Amino acid sequence: MDIKSVTIIALGIILFGLVSARLRQSVVTAPMVFVLFGLLIGDAGFRLLEFQLANNAIYFLAELTLVIVLFTDASRIDLKLLYREHNLPVRLLTIGLPLSIAFGTLIAWLLFQELGFWQAAVLATIVTPTDAALAHVVVTNKLVPIRIRQSISVESGLNDGLCLPLFLIFLCGARVAEHPESTAYWVRFTAMQVGLGPLVGIGVGYVGGKLIEHASRREWISHSFLELTTLALALLSFGAAELVGGNGFIAAFCAGLTIGNVSRALCGAVREFAETEGQLLTLLVFLVFGAVLLPQAFANITFLGFFYSIMGLTVLRMLPVAVSLVGTRLRRDTRLFVGWFGPRGVASIVFALVLMEEIAIPARQEVFAVAMATVALSVFSHGLTAYPAAKWYARRTTATKKLGAAAEHESINEMPFHRY
Repeated sequence: MDIKSVTIIALGIILFGLVSARLRQSVVTAPMVFVLFGLLIGDAGFRLLEFQLANNAIYFLAELTLVIVLFTDASRIDLKLLYREHNLPVRLLTIGLPLSIAFGTLIAWLLFQELGFWQAAVLATIVTPTDAALAHVVVTNKLVPIRIRQSISVESGLNDGLCLPLFLIFLCGARVAEHPESTAYWVRFTAMQVGLGPLVGIGVGYVGGKLIEHASRREWISHSFLELTTLALALLSFGAAELVGGNGFIAAFCAGLTIGNVSRALCGAVREFAETEGQLLTLLVFLVFGAVLLPQAFANITFLGFFYSIMGLTVLRMLPVAVSLVGTRLRRDTRLFVGWFGPRGVASIVFALVLMEEIAIPARQEVFAVAMATVALSVFSHGLTAYPAAKWYARRTTATKKLGAAAEHESINEMPFHRY
């Protein structure tokens, strides 16, 4: 990256920061601003950034950000609490998530005949993970029942990590379908990626977390280095997994989940990082998305591609959510609210970049274009509706609460939300 690009990006961050608190309670979100800023200074605008899709810096930034996001999001999940009190996100993850991928695969297969089953499944898996941070006001609005806020937030914290193994399996299936003679190689590759990644992540998270926790209790480590060393575990798990043939993203996710359950004293340090440096990395990804990725995607998008993107944000999300919430006694407007707020963000962007860089499939340009269009539509549609929808829903549920107990208002212990 040249000095001009650094200067322009820094200026944009400063200008947004000056009004960030004022914008928080409006329909304008940080991802929207940075995507628009990227469009303005990137390939579709004044071409002030010296970035191309082939630039390794883009892949490095995106992969680093996803490692941090997977690690920090997983670290806030208390599995015992999830099992004991949070039945809604468990339903969304065990019923809604598989149904979303299945329905998405079927529709992609029908719309894009040239994809075949495996590439259709790759597309569906890329656009399935949600990013609740794109609708920050929904998951932080205290007037929205905590049980509903937590359902959206916890689902978002886990589904990107759960989609990763499926994404790799479908990618390798697409490669085998194209080159049957390489079946043995890709089966072995997938088994190592999906098998070794969790083992390395759990090992690094457990041993590293206990060591850091022990040093912290004995006051051997300063507060600033407590934060740095804890986040270094994310990078260590990623690197160690890649060195032995496992998947680094899965390892980072498993390391975060392990720390969140065996070394919860470290979670405060992780949250502090996520709210500052982690937020900066994420917003830079959205800037690059607007500057480089979106213009390239729109050059290859078709009418059917746009149609699938719209379906992915509506029917292919809302129908599985409705099915997963059957029997929960939730109101119809609650099921609609949870179904709508499944924004697509960083995970979908990085999955698509992995597709472009590491494991090539015949229709990767088409899949990339549809995935990026889905993220773009999500950034603006969910961003623009988050504030008014949260106010509308909070007003309706507050009125219901006054009339008596409702499923939405069941008391649960909260797990922290810490992005944007």
